[in-house]
Amino acid sequence: MFKKTLIAVSLAATTLASTSALALEKVDLLIKNATVLTMNEDRTVFEQGLVAVKGNKIVAVTNGKDVEDYQAKTTIDADGDIVMPGLINTHTHVSMTVFRSLADDVPDRLHRYIFPLEKKLVSRDMVRIGAQLGNVEMVKGGVTTYADMYYFEDEVAKTVDKIGMRAILGESVIKFPVADAANAEEGIQYALNFIEEYKDHPRITPAFAPHAPYTNTTEILQKITKLSLEHDVPVMIHLAESDRENEVIAKRSGGKSPVAYMADIGALTPNLIGAHVINVDDNDIALLKKHDVGVAHNMSANIKSAKGVAPVIKMQEQGIRVGLGTDGPMSGNTLSTIDEFNQVAKVHKLVNHDRAAMPPLNVIEMATIGAARALHMEDTIGSLENGKLADIIVIDTKAPNMVPVYNPYSALVYSAYATNVKHTIVDGKVLMEDRNMLTVDETAIRKEALEFADKVRKTVVESGEVVQ
Repeated sequence: MFKKTLIAVSLAATTLASTSALALEKVDLLIKNATVLTMNEDRTVFEQGLVAVKGNKIVAVTNGKDVEDYQAKTTIDADGDIVMPGLINTHTHVSMTVFRSLADDVPDRLHRYIFPLEKKLVSRDMVRIGAQLGNVEMVKGGVTTYADMYYFEDEVAKTVDKIGMRAILGESVIKFPVADAANAEEGIQYALNFIEEYKDHPRITPAFAPHAPYTNTTEILQKITKLSLEHDVPVMIHLAESDRENEVIAKRSGGKSPVAYMADIGALTPNLIGAHVINVDDNDIALLKKHDVGVAHNMSANIKSAKGVAPVIKMQEQGIRVGLGTDGPMSGNTLSTIDEFNQVAKVHKLVNHDRAAMPPLNVIEMATIGAARALHMEDTIGSLENGKLADIIVIDTKAPNMVPVYNPYSALVYSAYATNVKHTIVDGKVLMEDRNMLTVDETAIRKEALEFADKVRKTVVESGEVVQ
């Protein structure tokens, strides 16, 4: 009788354990014990929170008290580190990493140095090599999504696909001959072929990228606008960036600003993402708002080139979609959005003569949910919320430069380095773990970039041929 009772108790315990195990929610990835910056509408912060991921989506973001309710294939114990949405770089030219640090202080650098340099050296190989290097830099700096404008964007797409990032990739269109097109019409056709090839990719959004209003004709800009609406793809453009642009467009349009001109020709649409947008007045800002245009704010590049500071605070007050960008690595020199934080906060305080201007929370918003809004992707990325894509980063809070953390937003903006990013996750897949790249060979990528740099050095640096 006693033996039978023991067996019965044992069976009951086994049944309870099995029932308990079945009750656990099975997930692929669980991040626990985290300072979670959700960047949701309420900007909720969980001090001992968790994020659960199933497949490529977030299925729970909580205060962590329910941690025992999950059974995960992989668990990351954040041990108090900051867990936040992956950063979004809203504007760059990733392949130009291989030209970084060339002629940094040359006046009128774009026309005197960059265009001639590209004419000599841009090729499919150069684009692939530079993109690979830039992708690694971004992943190691916590960037999970970026918006790119360059040539041979199908080559950039291959590198994005391989490393596992998310990207909007715009094929450049410009009126003079370039590496992959003899004229703007050929550039448009190249873009259409690229759009057709990648239109159904889960992480890559193909796009048109007319270089600027002044480097394209009215007819080309209107044609691209029409095609973008037909194919439902973004258009990325440098807009209201330079004095040269202002002069050319004013002459073409009878004195209008670049933004007003774009509105008049029907080229301002919700599909448009304008990079820089420095030289704008209240009327221009009203037009950007009316047409729901996204804006990429590139502080480092703009102050380095002495072009000015975009009136971003005024744009934000009007509800314009503004996200942070780095510009290309020949302009701001890094692809690290984290390196933008400090400068964005401080320079806006300086130009507005207001210490309280651009507080840290606003900067982090522009790098996450604000950047997602600028790219019209806020329904899928930019915050840690149930149902959103699992693009997540973990920031080391135990590094000397991060100790102590009283306010996580302030620590990120005023103290953090890109090297404080510990883990990077895109689409639910860990791309970097403990600073180690998992999906590509970082050493081989760096070696190939250095070999190409030797070619650049021999072709243009030692000869001095490029500056005209």
